[in-house]
Amino acid sequence: MIEALRTFVAVAETGHFQAAAGDLGISQQAVSKRIAGLEKHLGVSLLVRAPRGSRLSLDGRFFLPHARKVLAAVEQAEQAMRPGHRPLRVDVLNQRIAPAQAVYGFYRARPGTALDTVTLDDRNADQAVQEVLNGTVDASFRALPADRIPAGLDAERLLDAPLELLVGPGHPLADATRVRPADLAGHRIWIPGIRPGTEWEAFYRALSETFGLSIDALGPHFGDEALMDSLAASSSLATLITAGDRYLWPQSHDLRRIPLRDPTPVYPHLLLSRAGDRHPVLTALRDHLRTSRPRPVGETWVPSWAGEGAGACRPACAGVSRSLRFSCRDPCPNVVPERCAGGARRKRRRNPPVDTSIPPASNGDRRPIHRVRRS
Repeated sequence: MIEALRTFVAVAETGHFQAAAGDLGISQQAVSKRIAGLEKHLGVSLLVRAPRGSRLSLDGRFFLPHARKVLAAVEQAEQAMRPGHRPLRVDVLNQRIAPAQAVYGFYRARPGTALDTVTLDDRNADQAVQEVLNGTVDASFRALPADRIPAGLDAERLLDAPLELLVGPGHPLADATRVRPADLAGHRIWIPGIRPGTEWEAFYRALSETFGLSIDALGPHFGDEALMDSLAASSSLATLITAGDRYLWPQSHDLRRIPLRDPTPVYPHLLLSRAGDRHPVLTALRDHLRTSRPRPVGETWVPSWAGEGAGACRPACAGVSRSLRFSCRDPCPNVVPERCAGGARRKRRRNPPVDTSIPPASNGDRRPIHRVRRS
């Protein structure tokens, strides 16, 4: 049908079948066949044949502007699908967190880049993988093990987001310039909204088990603003964010962002895309992330399922926790030597005993939350 419309417009503009055939690079017989098929489809005569050429019939004059609009729309659609013309569609998971800020930094470095960001925060990693494979999005930032990356997908770890502690001014650690993950044992860390089966649940579970932390994922989540209010008003509540996250709160809250060190836990974001995708903006985004991504200071930690990576420290055995509370309940063996990527050996201290006598702060869930008490 499109070729028939293009042929009709060519005949209307030249007034001759032979001239239209020359412009289109086809035979005059093919032009006649296309016009006849179009007229049969529409049930009207579009052209009046004459010895010296052809002219539009009354129906042809009425139809011509519509045919031109259709061909213009087809041309725009084809142009939009050429490499670099269609915007790159990237899932950044959440507008506040590190991937969104990294993509925003890329756009600021290349103003006017054809880019479209979406937040598939209601999908877990496996579902996001399917969205990439199905073409719903071109790329997605996710954290998942290598054995869950299917064929047909490229994955590159391009963004390690270092964790930070966020507390109010009355918290015992509020004035610290840095904190070790092991020093958080015994402190209540509240991260509401973690859903079972998500990659961030797996990450925080591994973190709590490795360092003996009590991460409370229970209770209703009324949004980031409500979480900031709770932190500002509490002398015991803390939460974890990453260095690239962008949160705003009233100046009167006086919240403190404190880096975690020795080691620095990092959330390992992979950039997932379809294998062989040569969208120029995707290539430029990869190059930008490779050269501009922040490098965590000192030794880092990632879950064992994320791979060690450069300078990462492999977590040793950890207690098993089966609830969304993430409290480490089964102590590891006495002392577990741990070898880091640099080859040095160090020893992890024994997990402290568990104290169940401390009641949880009010967060909408009255079930007891196991806490870790320092020895």
